[in-house]
Amino acid sequence: MSIFGYVDFENLSGGAQQLRQMSEAAGRYGTSQDTHAGTSHAFGARRGSLEYLKEADVTVALEGQPRWTDGFIEKAAKFKGAPYAVIEGYVRYGQGLFDRIRGSFCLALLDGKRGRGLIASDRTGQQTLYYAICDSRLVFGTRVRAVLANAGVPDALDSQALFNYLYFHVVPTPRTIYTAVKRLAPGAFLLFERGKAREVPYWEPDFTEHAPNTAELESELKNLLRESVRRSINGKTTGAFLSGGTDSSTVVGMLNAVTGTSPRTYSIGFDARNYDETAFARTAARHFHADHHEYFLTPEDVIEAVPRVAAYYDQPFGNASAVPVYYCARMAKSDGVTRLLAGDGGDEIFGGNHRYAKQNLFERYSNFPAVLRKAVIEPLLFGIPAGDRLDFIRKARSYVRQANVPLPARLETYNLLMRCGGSATLTADFIREVNAEEPTQLIEDIYGKTCARGKLNGILGLDMRITLGDNDLCKVSGMCALAGVEVAYPMLDDNLVAFALQLPERYKVKGSILRYFFKQALSDFLPKEVLTKTKHGFGLPFGVWLQSHSGLNALARDSLESLKKRGIVRPEFLDKLFLKHHSEHSAYYGTMIWVLMMLEQWYATRSDA
Repeated sequence: MSIFGYVDFENLSGGAQQLRQMSEAAGRYGTSQDTHAGTSHAFGARRGSLEYLKEADVTVALEGQPRWTDGFIEKAAKFKGAPYAVIEGYVRYGQGLFDRIRGSFCLALLDGKRGRGLIASDRTGQQTLYYAICDSRLVFGTRVRAVLANAGVPDALDSQALFNYLYFHVVPTPRTIYTAVKRLAPGAFLLFERGKAREVPYWEPDFTEHAPNTAELESELKNLLRESVRRSINGKTTGAFLSGGTDSSTVVGMLNAVTGTSPRTYSIGFDARNYDETAFARTAARHFHADHHEYFLTPEDVIEAVPRVAAYYDQPFGNASAVPVYYCARMAKSDGVTRLLAGDGGDEIFGGNHRYAKQNLFERYSNFPAVLRKAVIEPLLFGIPAGDRLDFIRKARSYVRQANVPLPARLETYNLLMRCGGSATLTADFIREVNAEEPTQLIEDIYGKTCARGKLNGILGLDMRITLGDNDLCKVSGMCALAGVEVAYPMLDDNLVAFALQLPERYKVKGSILRYFFKQALSDFLPKEVLTKTKHGFGLPFGVWLQSHSGLNALARDSLESLKKRGIVRPEFLDKLFLKHHSEHSAYYGTMIWVLMMLEQWYATRSDA
């Protein structure tokens, strides 16, 4: 599904041709299309929706499934469809429309009477929208390639975005890899008037805690989960990803409860120690009477998928889990499933990542009196001769060093680019083109908006924006689109998110216990093995396979050899990287090899490569 088009109040020329070009770019993974052009706009949709209300002179292009908290708009949606409801809501409430809209969506709107263009994205970034401002024109699309297909939008690469990719392994919002193209932030709309654009946030996570009544909360959580899964089905032939983790198992269980039938579930396995989780997936499948399907991924599958994955994404994307997600979605597609439910989002709203408990541990040291830390503990600990030779002392020193780094910088202690050293990794010419502090500033800005409600909440707010919005959702949505199935995220239902945001921090992470309240509330619903397992997901054993599979090793080496000509990464670093991978830490340095390999694979998809 995709929407695309442009608004130009001064010089709308070649509208039909421009739409054809954008449609061809956007429609690589779609078929049917609809278009509408007026005196100042040209909108298109492939499997999306268009609506024009002549008496209001308002046109809307819509993708996704919005919901409404307003009875008037909800009635309009029921009888005349979602795009018409957007128009009715806008005509009645103006920008107040976004106080009343929920769900997964992105939209573009042209208000001809007021000479105004508007684009918007949902609260958590389940639907993406990109745009460019060129002279008097606002160009938009759910694919970057559709925006670039509009004449006049330059395709010059953004060196800063390349640096940010190497830091985050994705290009975080608002940048894209192209200087002229931006991504609209989740929970925001962009107003375009008199040739100028202004981005306005209409929603941000509100971590205002409420005094809990545990028994009532547990019942409310189950009801919210059940209702979010019910809404996600939407009349489709529905299946679910099943990794055997807390979130995917919960979604499958609720799918079973809602439908009263055996849900179709899909999982990926690996013939690699500490990576394969199919045993947990099978446990959950048996518990919820699922019709379960598995596929065991091989290095040959990875070799086949890498160029296909790189070609799908419109900019470098370095999350290796995209490959197993793609094969999982492809398996569901071949089974006749048209929509998959994914468990993404639960960790970020309920506190399910290991680093949350780890930061709690570091904060304990920070809470010691400064005089005790600086005058007693640290002089003694670091004054022990040859202390690094003793395992206990070495670990204690590492703990203290990390604990002394303030949040949110502490979260990036093991960042690959920083650990390898920017000047040792990147060429001098490239470094001169970028601001090496931008990623840190981005992290601090996002963290700073929510940390006043607690340090854990600050981390959760940061992860909702980058880990989830810029990374995991793009991964799953992109690979499902490539496989030809839709995807929905029940854990990101707006009501469920609002519920989770109001939980006290101790209900999310209690000491070393992750998702404390969530697991307690579902202790009689989920299998014990799922509740107590450690987290893995669909992590790809790329670093391990790189050591043993000659074909995969050749693909990586050839990619990094070709990357040398780009003038970004020092050739000597690329040569040393394989030595570090083989001799020091295959998984850790394997990640860096993957990120660089996918960068070069993406470059190879460009016509000027």
